[in-house]
Amino acid sequence: MEGDPYVGDTIAPPAEALERLTLRIGGPVAVQLLSDRRGSRAWKVSGPLGAVAVKANNPEGGLRDKAAEMAQEDDHLVRLTRAGALPRGYRVDAGVWEGGRWLAVRWIEGVPVWRAFAPARRAGGELRPWLLGVARTWAVRLAGMHAAGWAHADVQPTNTLVTEAGRAEVIDYALACGPGGGPRLPYRGALTHTTAPEIAAAVLATVPCTHVPAEPPADVWSLGASLFWCWTGRRPVDYEDAVPREDKLRAIATGATLPLDDARPWAFPRFEAAIRACLTPAPADRPSAADVARLLAPS
Repeated sequence: MEGDPYVGDTIAPPAEALERLTLRIGGPVAVQLLSDRRGSRAWKVSGPLGAVAVKANNPEGGLRDKAAEMAQEDDHLVRLTRAGALPRGYRVDAGVWEGGRWLAVRWIEGVPVWRAFAPARRAGGELRPWLLGVARTWAVRLAGMHAAGWAHADVQPTNTLVTEAGRAEVIDYALACGPGGGPRLPYRGALTHTTAPEIAAAVLATVPCTHVPAEPPADVWSLGASLFWCWTGRRPVDYEDAVPREDKLRAIATGATLPLDDARPWAFPRFEAAIRACLTPAPADRPSAADVARLLAPS
């Protein structure tokens, strides 16, 4: 309809967000709904001057307070930018709307790692340089956060995008753990399949309202778990899908993982060595993210 600020979707971003963003990216804008699950929604909003990714809580759904989580992510983005761990301009804008909170960040054109790695689960050696490049840039992104005293705390295949140039870009900083003791939502781990053993053990040993701070070594384990999973097609710890989360966490907390030799689609010793190093059970024995990047650097 003429005059509409968006096209193509019945679910629109908050009007307050569109009004503010149109001042930055021009109008009219086009809107693409990307996801609507777990209490939050995400859109790509494009205008004549650029595109942004917009998130907002769904006030009618979700088990967690997504509005509070959205506000927490905005706070994290501001602090990470000040610390030099995120480029200026990544955070675009944020605000409130009648249903809660919204947040806009720079649009990154890329494919989630699981989908990007699909050819590597079938093909062989010609993808070696590409795989090393994705993994190396992923580690570099995390190393920047770690140097500033932060952990991403939700390293997983859907929170990293692979660009056409074969570089990894990390997104979604809502659960990040950083310096300072201010109020925040309790961290209780993120995606179970990439939860580090020490986080799994701490979650099992504490009551649900207890904050379990993630440290950089947990990100490194999650990086290794994500690379293992996306390359082999199998999660690194063996358990059935249907078992309760607590049972999955108990299996992860043992530190035991599937033998990579049995799971790999084809041999790639250098890549495998980096994954195994990341999945070292004891946090103190794991390489840093910067060390992982050096392991994966071109010869």
